[in-house]
Amino acid sequence: MTTVNANGIALGIESFGDDDAPLVLLAGGPTMLSWPDALCEHLAVGGRRAVRYDLRDSGESTTADPEAPAYTLRDLAADAAALVDALGGGPAHLAGIGVGGMVAQVAVLDHPGAFSALTLVGTRAVAPGPPDGDLPDHDQATMSRLFARPMPDWTDREAVAEFAATGAEILGDDPVAARAIAARVWDRTPGTAPPVQTANQMGMVFSRLDCRPRWRERLPEIGIPALVVHGRRNRFFPVGNGEAIAREIPEARLLVLEEAATAIPDAAVSEVAEAMLTLG
Repeated sequence: MTTVNANGIALGIESFGDDDAPLVLLAGGPTMLSWPDALCEHLAVGGRRAVRYDLRDSGESTTADPEAPAYTLRDLAADAAALVDALGGGPAHLAGIGVGGMVAQVAVLDHPGAFSALTLVGTRAVAPGPPDGDLPDHDQATMSRLFARPMPDWTDREAVAEFAATGAEILGDDPVAARAIAARVWDRTPGTAPPVQTANQMGMVFSRLDCRPRWRERLPEIGIPALVVHGRRNRFFPVGNGEAIAREIPEARLLVLEEAATAIPDAAVSEVAEAMLTLG
């Protein structure tokens, strides 16, 4: 892992595969560890340079004030394009998971020359907050359970890992995997202040971002190959969100993972990686 300067900030990255291979850029959701190690390794074996990176205010990337971010969703999209240029691998296959998928959609719309293909995993085509009327919202019973839990002691690594495990169980993800990833995220988080921890562990900084203007209506402008991956059991962004994106991006392929929720489970890594390799 290292950092690369792009768009005037430092972005934490980790690279897998040959530096001269075609680039697949993996936008974190919000940290790079949202992307499984095994998927990155599979892409590298498939002849790609897989580079996963931390969004601002997470991991090794520039952290300022997660409670009052002085940047917008469009700035995060510009970060992705600038990172491609800094890595020298353009145009690149861009992939985003969760909130990183929102970044990826705006990036390919605002910077089409930087990208050759697009993969979106477990995301939606509208900003955080109430969705459009035709899109399913978060499952409210799940959200009530998720946010009824008291916040952990963010200075306690094990308490944070346990908090992530119980959250994963509520969401339908693997609590053992979530516990391990949360501990790794904690190790990479620059400080234990609650705003910094919630930005890294929960992506809460996104609730404070300026995400205007809307981009859903522009999805038909996307002219590169696109893959939309969504878990059938996703209660945070129900599968109808992925189905809508796949309908609205011309000729997009929809891959529904029947046994998945918000994360890419180990059992689906090979299927997702192979679909991405086929895309470009």
